Amino acid sequence: MAPEAIVGVWVGAELVPVAGFVAEVVVRQVRRHPVNDSWMARIGDRAPHYDGRVPVPPPDVNTWIALTHHALDVRIANEWLSRPECGAVVVFNGLVRDHAEGTTGVTHIDYEAYAEEVIPRMEALVEQARLRWPDLVRVVLWHREGRVMLAESSVVVAVSSPHRGTAFEASRFLIDALKATIPIWKKEFWNGGSEWARGSQHIVELVDLSSDVSGDATSDVEASR
Repeated sequence: MAPEAIVGVWVGAELVPVAGFVAEVVVRQVRRHPVNDSWMARIGDRAPHYDGRVPVPPPDVNTWIALTHHALDVRIANEWLSRPECGAVVVFNGLVRDHAEGTTGVTHIDYEAYAEEVIPRMEALVEQARLRWPDLVRVVLWHREGRVMLAESSVVVAVSSPHRGTAFEASRFLIDALKATIPIWKKEFWNGGSEWARGSQHIVELVDLSSDVSGDATSDVEASR
């Protein structure tokens, strides 16, 4: 397989073009440290990973994946997903709630991620979704890392397609599969205590998930996460 063509590196809000030797150096560094992949822009179907500063992706990019410490703005996602050929946009906006299993008064959640695995696994989820629903147009998978306060967004999963059926089904699959397969763990805090969420400690491989998104492979995780 030929290497992906590198067009530039995001520095703040500016895409700095790179070519030749410089591009090769960038590729080598990214492969050595996969987490740095979030600062690259490639030709193809992936967007620069959103970190609160990176601009909206170019028009020819149809997948936007992010692991970020910055606040998530669903308005940006909705605007980017809306396309002339799309009759449906479905957005799931996951918030930090004030209670957990057996606990009330939750004040915030700390999310800890295995960053080197998060992005590749998210990409695999999107690939699987596009195989199941070929008419998907654009897909957003964003997840917070670090501390997220009460009522703030912790995860945004959103899709656009020509028809609502595809959008509803694909978004449900993506959020359920994300919760089950992506190595992000959460610790819930309340007045006087804290605890790692039990359901978030077991990560399932994508190949082990049931073909039915409401099946046993995801239902146990969904109930506790």
